[in-house]
Amino acid sequence: MERAEAYGFSGAMSGAFLLSCLLFAAVSRRQRGPYMDEVFHVPQAQAYCHGRFLQWDPMITTLPGLYLLSVGVVKPAAWLLGWTGSVVCSVGMLRFINLLFSAGNFYLLYLLLFRIHQKNKAVSGFQRILSALTLAVFPTLYFFTFLYYTDPGSVFFTLFSYLMCLYGNHKTSALLGFCGFMFRQTNIVWTVFCAGNVVAEKLNEAWKIELQKKKDEKISSRKGSFSDLTRVLQFLVKYLISPKNLITLAALTWPYIILVSLFFVFVFINGGIVVGDRSSHEACLHFPQLFYFLSFTVFFSFPHLLTPTKIRKFLLSLRKHPVQYSLITVISLFLIWKFTYVHKYLLADNRHYTFYVWRKVFQRHELVKYLLVPLYIFAGWSFADTLKSKSIFWILMYFVCLLAVTVPQKLLEFRYFILPFLIYRLNIHFLSLYRQLLELAFYILVNAVTFYLFLNRTFQWENSDEVQRFMW
Repeated sequence: MERAEAYGFSGAMSGAFLLSCLLFAAVSRRQRGPYMDEVFHVPQAQAYCHGRFLQWDPMITTLPGLYLLSVGVVKPAAWLLGWTGSVVCSVGMLRFINLLFSAGNFYLLYLLLFRIHQKNKAVSGFQRILSALTLAVFPTLYFFTFLYYTDPGSVFFTLFSYLMCLYGNHKTSALLGFCGFMFRQTNIVWTVFCAGNVVAEKLNEAWKIELQKKKDEKISSRKGSFSDLTRVLQFLVKYLISPKNLITLAALTWPYIILVSLFFVFVFINGGIVVGDRSSHEACLHFPQLFYFLSFTVFFSFPHLLTPTKIRKFLLSLRKHPVQYSLITVISLFLIWKFTYVHKYLLADNRHYTFYVWRKVFQRHELVKYLLVPLYIFAGWSFADTLKSKSIFWILMYFVCLLAVTVPQKLLEFRYFILPFLIYRLNIHFLSLYRQLLELAFYILVNAVTFYLFLNRTFQWENSDEVQRFMW
């Protein structure tokens, strides 16, 4: 990092943290007590603060990583600073943990952008800082910086694990992956993703040798055709059935293999992936979740995905491959018809944006969910097109992880899309400075509206005296 870039990054990070502190103070003044899921998380952390480690709220579905880390930070800080009484492990103090995670996420995002795009000499230091700042204030993640939720810590350990993987520190990466798993069990998918990065790299090397042997340049240059995909899959099967290759891959990825094995032991002993309340978190094959994620990604990445050039390219592709797109359309319609689930929380809780998205869009008419298929197909094509600089094996590996982390979820919840979105966004090409600034301005606008609604547009339910607030 050059000195000017280091100063610029320090200034951006300090400024963002200062503004976050001011916003944190505003949120804490307006909402002093626990809100939404904080009514479970805060008392659990406070129980740990008082040494009651065997106490557990059965409504909590995640492992105790957040509470253990909170106690590990707050208790020493209270001892050093002489804090006593109710301030120790208060709601505000616990929420502040996520503010620290937010600063850490900013730094990790910058380091990841630097590592992933280090070969792209056209990218300036200012663009890297701007992209890191943009992703650090990504609305769905940034909002939960100011509440005591698992999301900022979950993202922190997962991004840290990914960074260590990219630098080849796989034992450290697996250890950080375990920390991420302790925050949210589904983060085991991103441990598999880190192992997949190693496997994809080896596969890509072997694929290049295979191409050179055959002296067939067309395969690598026409990376989207069906015949090429068939050849790649044939090569993949041939490579993975070789015991020698499997031993090599196992030797490279053994820390991740151990962690994934421990995960399966946990699932067997626990009787499922969820701890606590399982009745509201049943796994299912909810394939439309992939379509919702693609729509979510287009919305938050429109400067990257909704460009006139991309629309023209999509229409040209549509004209060239009508049979393939017709088949995709039929499959999409079938998946929506047979695998659409509506969680009771989605219909009942009018504090979440998803409630209004579902009511205003999907509940307007029974046919709406089918009429959106063309938009889903464009979103999917545009999404894949922005990843074309990655190897086919990386794309396949990421897509498998994306399916694993979204499809089993019955509830439509934007928080579940945070990590797959960030990993996607980190790996696509940098845009022009104008489009980067447009993306940042859009995120700031969405955050401003969200916090305005949360702080000022309160309401009450008929059967409750508590103040209710709009949120993600």
